[in-house]
Amino acid sequence: MNGEELTEQETALYDRQIRVWGVDAQRRLSKSHVFVSGLKGTVIEFCKNIVLAGVGSLTLNDDNPVTEEALAANFLIPFDENMGGGGSLAELCCDSLKDFNPMVHVSVEKGDLSSFDVDFFEKFDVVVISCCSLAAKKSVNEKCRKLSKRVAFYTVDCRDSCGEIFVDLQKYAYAKKKADETVECQLQYPSFEEAIAIPWRSLPKRVSKLYFAMRVVERFEEVERRKPGETSIEDLPNVLKLRNELCLAHSLNESQIPDALLERLVASTKEFPPVSAVLGGILGQEVIKAISGKGDPLKNFFFFDAVDGKGLIEDISTS
Repeated sequence: MNGEELTEQETALYDRQIRVWGVDAQRRLSKSHVFVSGLKGTVIEFCKNIVLAGVGSLTLNDDNPVTEEALAANFLIPFDENMGGGGSLAELCCDSLKDFNPMVHVSVEKGDLSSFDVDFFEKFDVVVISCCSLAAKKSVNEKCRKLSKRVAFYTVDCRDSCGEIFVDLQKYAYAKKKADETVECQLQYPSFEEAIAIPWRSLPKRVSKLYFAMRVVERFEEVERRKPGETSIEDLPNVLKLRNELCLAHSLNESQIPDALLERLVASTKEFPPVSAVLGGILGQEVIKAISGKGDPLKNFFFFDAVDGKGLIEDISTS
């Protein structure tokens, strides 16, 4: 990021990667700073991938204690009878990630995500948040957009066998190869708040049903003041009622948000490890693209459902 060259040690360690995406891309990676909040299975997969790829630094934020559910989805937590020995998720994951690649500086930032002001995010090039409320997604995205430099913003959510990634690269320029020449391209991204505010009736009919279903569950948690994932099968009647109200308001047929899909999202909020691996891999790949400026980046939603095994990219924006 600041023009520094790779050290001999970095060049030797990342030799294979340099052969794939070039020394300039690796240099950018090695000078980049990434912030991650919400350390569940999908984000852990992502952290592993970018630490192995060789980012400059990774800052972890998650003050939650270790639970049995976390142990089931987080391979970075050392198993012991004391459930992690009393440390927070971020502290335990930090210790494990340092062993993956000693050349990456991994640290912990304590505090609630909502307590960090605009200036806090100035020191990062990439911000990834997960397991947070609708209000937190909007707020952190907006703070990143207020900065004088461009900070790549991502949200990722995995519920049972379904997952969603959202990307905001603001005004983003990148290079791609076309035939025998390199072409300069540019994309304009909407914020998360702008993207979900687009009327459903104006979206193409082919848009993933998972997009609508995630918005319904998100809205339900906000109305009921629930933390992300704090739903159960007992909530399904009220979730379906809210679905009907939103469909009526947006002139959308209720069949676009099937009962069975909503039931899966509210009844089983634990992450399905194979889906976490897929989403974490895609997210890592996209962050590497954003940092290096090489390759077509995802715009702006990615959905994956293990039931049909399909991954779909949806450009939900006004431009």
